[in-house]
Amino acid sequence: MLPYIAEFLGTMILIILGDGVVANVTLNRSGMKGAGPIQITFAWGLAVLIPAFIFGAASGASFNPALTLALAIDGSFAWSLVPGYILAQFLGAFVGGCIGWLLF
Repeated sequence: MLPYIAEFLGTMILIILGDGVVANVTLNRSGMKGAGPIQITFAWGLAVLIPAFIFGAASGASFNPALTLALAIDGSFAWSLVPGYILAQFLGAFVGGCIGWLLF
């Protein structure tokens, strides 16, 4: 159960941080309106790095259904874990998107 929770929380944090910086840069009433692509790129990099460091040991930090499938096809990930990981990633992305929408 721990890997699924880690995938859920990691994907949720990734979406909150990544989409949050895009919202900050593009929305009219935000503090960073018009900042630019360098800030977005750097913040998305950190949005991937932070959850990977936090949850990498617990779940492998794939946080993306495409990566989960690619690792399973490659043979370095068990196919029995794929449905649970993908469900946790989808739910984490949805909850992260809802939190981002509530914040902005």
